[in-house]
Amino acid sequence: MPTLLVQLEAEERRISFVFGQSLRHILDGADIGVRTGCRGTGACGLCLVRIEVGEVGEPTFAESIHLDNAQRAQGMRLACQVIPQHDLRITLLSPAPKSAWRRLDGQEAWCGKRCLVFPLRNLSPLVKGSYGVAVDLGTTHIRLSLHDLASGHWLAERWGLNPQVTVGSDIITRLMVASESPEQARIVSQQAVMAIGEALWDIAIREGIDLQQVVRLTLVGNTAMLALLSGQNVGRLLQPDHWVGAIDCAPDDTQAWAIAWGIHPQAVVEVLPPLAGFVGSDLLAGVITTCLTEHEAGSLLIDFGTNSEIALWDGQILWVASAAGGPAFEGSGIRCGLPAEPGAIYRVTWQNGVFDFTVLAGSEPRGFCGSGLVDLIAGLVRSGQLTRMGRFSPTIPSEGFGLIRGERDLVLTKRDVDMFQRAKAAIGVGIQVLLANAGMGCQDLRRICVSGAFGSSLDVPNAQEIGLLPRISPDRVELCGNTALTGCEEVLLSPVAARRLQHLKDRARIINLSQCSDFDTLFLENLYLQPL
Repeated sequence: MPTLLVQLEAEERRISFVFGQSLRHILDGADIGVRTGCRGTGACGLCLVRIEVGEVGEPTFAESIHLDNAQRAQGMRLACQVIPQHDLRITLLSPAPKSAWRRLDGQEAWCGKRCLVFPLRNLSPLVKGSYGVAVDLGTTHIRLSLHDLASGHWLAERWGLNPQVTVGSDIITRLMVASESPEQARIVSQQAVMAIGEALWDIAIREGIDLQQVVRLTLVGNTAMLALLSGQNVGRLLQPDHWVGAIDCAPDDTQAWAIAWGIHPQAVVEVLPPLAGFVGSDLLAGVITTCLTEHEAGSLLIDFGTNSEIALWDGQILWVASAAGGPAFEGSGIRCGLPAEPGAIYRVTWQNGVFDFTVLAGSEPRGFCGSGLVDLIAGLVRSGQLTRMGRFSPTIPSEGFGLIRGERDLVLTKRDVDMFQRAKAAIGVGIQVLLANAGMGCQDLRRICVSGAFGSSLDVPNAQEIGLLPRISPDRVELCGNTALTGCEEVLLSPVAARRLQHLKDRARIINLSQCSDFDTLFLENLYLQPL
């Protein structure tokens, strides 16, 4: 794989890349921002780099407009116009200001992500040329995308941390804090509102977008996140009696949000309602985008996350449940954990008694994201260094298994394994309970859709070996990426998708796992690192 050596002000970065990507795309993937105001079309001329070593072909027409002969003679080029075919060494001449929001290219998720199933909304002439935004408000991360409403074309995407994690990494803690007083509820709500505004502003200044042209925003999330955002019925979610009933999360005043975000003050802001307590509109959006109910009976959707949600289609009924997976799947709460960002180890292999690993964006390894953690644990179990009960062998030091020793040690501790086992067990119980209610077993599953933070890079056989996924043929397991955002995009752009949401609600049946009489027994069984 060719490499790109980037000279920055205080450091040098080496990045692996695949053929066919522009320099701007490669730099974005490595979280190295370059100034731009045209979304990579070459119109703004801001993304200046200098080619130090390597061949990149002749300048494009856009470069001939923005760069004079002297600049081209010095090796200056526009990052969005250069598509490298070989190793390169460059200097970044126009770095973008540091941002807490990672720019995404819209191609990281499932291959069906950009293929709308439904026709676009019929837009009035006044709306044409305007933008719409889809938002997935997750427990740990927030992700949003910008679209041209007339054509449906994807324009930009951002991903960043939900600042509510400072209140609590789990949703119960946040709900308890917000229920203490109206002032606390307002503070927690404002954290999410301000974060969405910051992400939109980042798009505006880095992509050259006029936010006043955003006339529609559609938002999905799990029930707790929607309640915390709107400030509605937060206390009900702390009462188990309300967990299987509808929870009203509709905000009182979305115009104030529109003004705070800098979008058109009359923009339509739609918070898609959840199904019930802890089963949110994010799951329903995932069911839409995977067409789960359009397939045969035995189709299962697992949305891995801090609040993991599961849906099973038996041909007539959509059985749904939520499981307290905790933040382990998203790289949080783990000593060496890291979100799926540059520097995260996302793939670990075991060959000839030695571990090897692959790092996102070809950067220096800084930690493990969820899929890398699955690989590492599966490899340790397979090699006998970790028992099925989650205990290290006597050959492993007391502080844990060290994959990398050096300036920054990456060590998997017993506590990390325990946290992963509890998250895995919660998912396993949810799957088994839904199957039992549908009168089915694992052998009846025909399709599994995996979504969430690591839903695009998970090693399926490894996940099955330690009981994270049911053991069916791996070619029947689809890694779908962020289905919540994709489904939200379809609702944003199509009234047909919006109508399907209500249809799904009518066919859904919620199961409250906490009220299952054999929950404790099933949970203990699923703690073992063995096939489900």
